[in-house]
Amino acid sequence: MATAPAGPDPVPGPGSGPGPGPVAVPSPPDLHAVPMVALNYSVRRRLGLYLNPRAAAAADWTALAEELGCEYLEIRRLEARPDPTAALLEDWQCRCPGGATVGRLLDLLRRLGRHDVLLDLADSVGEARRHPSAPSRAAPFPQGRRGGPARLRPAPPAPQAGSAPRPGRSVREGEGGNGTEMFDAFICYCQKDLQFVQEMIRELEQTEFKLKLCVFDRDVLPGTCVWSISGELIERRCRRMVVVISDDYLESDECDFQTKFALSLSPGARLKRLIPVKCKTMKNEFPSILRFITICDYTNPCTKKWFWMRLAKSLMLP
Repeated sequence: MATAPAGPDPVPGPGSGPGPGPVAVPSPPDLHAVPMVALNYSVRRRLGLYLNPRAAAAADWTALAEELGCEYLEIRRLEARPDPTAALLEDWQCRCPGGATVGRLLDLLRRLGRHDVLLDLADSVGEARRHPSAPSRAAPFPQGRRGGPARLRPAPPAPQAGSAPRPGRSVREGEGGNGTEMFDAFICYCQKDLQFVQEMIRELEQTEFKLKLCVFDRDVLPGTCVWSISGELIERRCRRMVVVISDDYLESDECDFQTKFALSLSPGARLKRLIPVKCKTMKNEFPSILRFITICDYTNPCTKKWFWMRLAKSLMLP
């Protein structure tokens, strides 16, 4: 009786031999199954840059709070926090540990029409897929310079020769060779005080002081979100912040955001030195959040002659 020709050895299946079976490659988890604890500090901070400012043209953090079922008194309580968006997310995690997921947050932002937020944070939010669902296994984040988690995004690379500057960056970016220009001070001002800011530029940059000021209308190119680039400049690229105070400043949502953001980085202005400058006689009361900081008063005729020298020395302190 003829024997059948020997064929190739069969490939052992799972459990058919001593060797290990094929390894299954796990698929990335659905973001609706990823808890909010996987959303790291950097992403939450950037969410605040978009949602904290109160704006009539776009849904802010209060609209998100209403979608999450917060009542009026709860929203009023969160208004007193330096970063109400972060406080809202923390409160949501505590109230709905099972329903507070990254996917649910993205759905709400989409419903509110905040596609700008979704677009800017797409890559960063995707990092949440890599974190385990169990909060107890969430990996720690690297430490930043103030002891908090480091930002996700490194300093941008220096532009190639002949390339156009990137939107939302300083026009002079890259002069230092590492792609990021640093400033001695960020100038927080409203448009109606621009003439005073121009005088500040002449007195501090074009004299023996040779300071480098970050003036938004001059040093930032158009085409980016005002809130996000302001936050990056204040936090990462400016050693100090000069707040130009006037009655018009009190009416500016942008100035209010920038001041509160800087104070949230350093409560009591201990590290991120804030320097209030009163540029005009005011009818309204001086901002209460800045009353504990010594001011430079441009309106006082008795001290005006050494005003610029005093301000410059303050900016040059280590």
